[in-house]
Amino acid sequence: MVERGPKRPLRVDGGLTLRSKRGEVAQTWWSRRFIEVLESFGMGSGLSQGRAYARTGQVISMSLSTSMVLALIAGSRPNPYRARIGVKKFDDEEWRRIERALAGQALFTAKLLAGEMPPEIEDVFAELGLALFPSTMRELSMDCTCPDWEVPCKHLAATCYLLAESFDTDPFEIFAWRGRERGELLENLRALRGSVRAQEQRQEEVVVVPLEDCLENFWERPTAAAVGVGDLVTGQADAVLDQVDPLPLVVRKRNVVDLLRPAYRAMVD
Repeated sequence: MVERGPKRPLRVDGGLTLRSKRGEVAQTWWSRRFIEVLESFGMGSGLSQGRAYARTGQVISMSLSTSMVLALIAGSRPNPYRARIGVKKFDDEEWRRIERALAGQALFTAKLLAGEMPPEIEDVFAELGLALFPSTMRELSMDCTCPDWEVPCKHLAATCYLLAESFDTDPFEIFAWRGRERGELLENLRALRGSVRAQEQRQEEVVVVPLEDCLENFWERPTAAAVGVGDLVTGQADAVLDQVDPLPLVVRKRNVVDLLRPAYRAMVD
């Protein structure tokens, strides 16, 4: 009896191939992070087998949409296998929180508009109680129509490598996978940044009078309107002392606020 080895996969013309022909696949920190996350789930052996598939063009097609990546991979059988990689998307409220946090820092918006992803962006997600990349296997779902029992099989692993390389080219695909398309995300960030800039301009427009310009009337008694305490009119000028935080100062066993009350009352006499 002659033992037969594993069948070789059918050759594919025009299949998707990795740009990297040897060594590491990922070129950017965010793409490397994605591979590291998958390897941390115990997927190292499956990924190494799939890397050869991805480099020889066995993946016929791959598409990414909200929460799902679909790929057709040629194997040893006539019909290609279908691989699916799903991820938990962020809901609308979570995305509103993410966008407000990103828009609050001009650097993040500028980097994203330039097609880059700042490393600190993971900290922004963490502060919101979220993770940009899947943190547990419960956030991922993988299945393939091939008969292999291992997850990921080499067909899923090949899809993972091509997905990582697509993240290299366009980091917005990570956000799209998580539920926010590039156009919508950028539009929301621009609108939020406009609101932030308008608020900053309003703050800059507050008139601050230099001390040297008001020395002539600095020691004049302020009016009730200037102080902003209506009790000055009724003779209770020391009421303003009750509207500020207690002063932690004691003079001769008396709180400094009590020592100031006579002086405030004298202002309306």
